[in-house]
Amino acid sequence: MTTLTLPLKRKWFNMIKSGKKKEEYREIKDRYIHLLYRYDEMLKFFGIPPQPYHFDKPQVFHTKHFQKQFGRLVFTLGYPKAGDTERRLVFKNPKISIGQGKPEWGAEYGVNYFVITWEE
Repeated sequence: MTTLTLPLKRKWFNMIKSGKKKEEYREIKDRYIHLLYRYDEMLKFFGIPPQPYHFDKPQVFHTKHFQKQFGRLVFTLGYPKAGDTERRLVFKNPKISIGQGKPEWGAEYGVNYFVITWEE
């Protein structure tokens, strides 16, 4: 089972822990394209390296075929030591989409993000 691990600041960690925040956002940048997608397959298929601006057209680049599949999602409060379970939240079946987030949950108005949701 592949795990997606994302560090969070205390504010967002506590909101997710309490159940108030139901999705997490990551900027559409090279770092997250490599983390969330099969970059090599996209490069072979399209013949060009995927760039953040390509994700403005999610119907082309954002397909299930290119997404990595994760069985688990782990949010950490900062970068905890191994075995520190108080600073980890574990969820199952994360889903990744592209869209605009909620400003009260840290997103800028009118900006597209990788939106990560999960099952409780």
